[in-house]
Amino acid sequence: MISVEDWALIRRLVADGVPQRQVARQLGIGRSTVDRALASERPPKYERPPQPTSFTPFEPQVRALLAEHPDMPATVIAERVEWSGSITWFRDNVRRLRPEHRPVDPADRLAWAAGDAAQCDLWFPPRKIPLEDGTTMLLPVLVIVAAHSRFLTARMIPTRKTEDLLLGSWQLIQQLGRIPRRLIWDNEPGIGQKGRLAQGVASFAGTLATKVVQLRPYDPESKGIVERRNGWMETSFMPGRTFASPADFNGQLAEWLDKANGRLVRTIKARPVDLIEHDRSRMLPLPPIPLQLGWRERVRLGRDYYVRLDASDYSVDPTVIGRMVDVTADLDRVKVRLDGRIVADHARVWARGSTITDPAHVETARRLREQFQQPRHGSVGDELVRDLADYDRAFGIEGVA
Repeated sequence: MISVEDWALIRRLVADGVPQRQVARQLGIGRSTVDRALASERPPKYERPPQPTSFTPFEPQVRALLAEHPDMPATVIAERVEWSGSITWFRDNVRRLRPEHRPVDPADRLAWAAGDAAQCDLWFPPRKIPLEDGTTMLLPVLVIVAAHSRFLTARMIPTRKTEDLLLGSWQLIQQLGRIPRRLIWDNEPGIGQKGRLAQGVASFAGTLATKVVQLRPYDPESKGIVERRNGWMETSFMPGRTFASPADFNGQLAEWLDKANGRLVRTIKARPVDLIEHDRSRMLPLPPIPLQLGWRERVRLGRDYYVRLDASDYSVDPTVIGRMVDVTADLDRVKVRLDGRIVADHARVWARGSTITDPAHVETARRLREQFQQPRHGSVGDELVRDLADYDRAFGIEGVA
């Protein structure tokens, strides 16, 4: 067998007009070798003829099992076919055969109509963010991309819980200015899993008159736009940046998004800022009524005058101890109300296990404690004595001796 270099030289010389007989004489090879080199469109490659191995007698049984159970582990297959040789050698052969029996899952090219859909996802930046108590934590960033225009919106949120996901989604939808007809999610637990929406998500979608679409497992193509934007932020936004807090992260991200949405997207050959108005024109209008979103709980205020929200404690006016109060929170504030009157208002902390205290509440508690500890003095006066004649009149025996 000639080498790859000789095969290439033969084809070049003949293409330059050198007679085949002269080529064979110059290279010291036979004329038939020159003919075979010209007839072959691929370089010569040595291949050993297939030889039977210790696995060969078991191959038909292995193929039969894989045809019925493509994901059956190699160790189970080895037990079923009574293999007694090297398990590593058996695994290598099963790995070679398995793709031939695995069902094919074709991916279609998707077209996104204006106003039809927005893809939603959580991105976790590969850098911990400093929190209020000095600790650092990896925090999620909610990302929503209008599928037609590729207009990108994103915001860091405190948790992956349903309350924060819906609050963040509403803020990003307000940045879009209109409501996409479909919000496409994967199986994020805070949104829903296995075809069932988490509590509160259905009412959120109904208020916006939109539809929350949960993708089936192993369907990354249907959410590929937002996945690529996540990777883009990781390689374009993150390098060289430092963050002092979640608010600092969101501020820097907002500035970067203004520039990012003005860049040309190769797949659509346009800039998102140039297409977003057309995209908005096909979306739904924002609801005329305010949405009731966020954390909501009704509790009785205990003697320690603190309420707990997302693993952190917030002080409340001690004068309402023992009363039922309403605790509400959004991404920024925590408020406590008694019959509509605000009795506590705090900035929400993202560090879990924190205790937030208003000095005015501590002073009020001190004053109430002093009043409680002071001894109570009863009123001093004449003892009350009832006239016995009242009993005579009551029983009708007045004047009887």
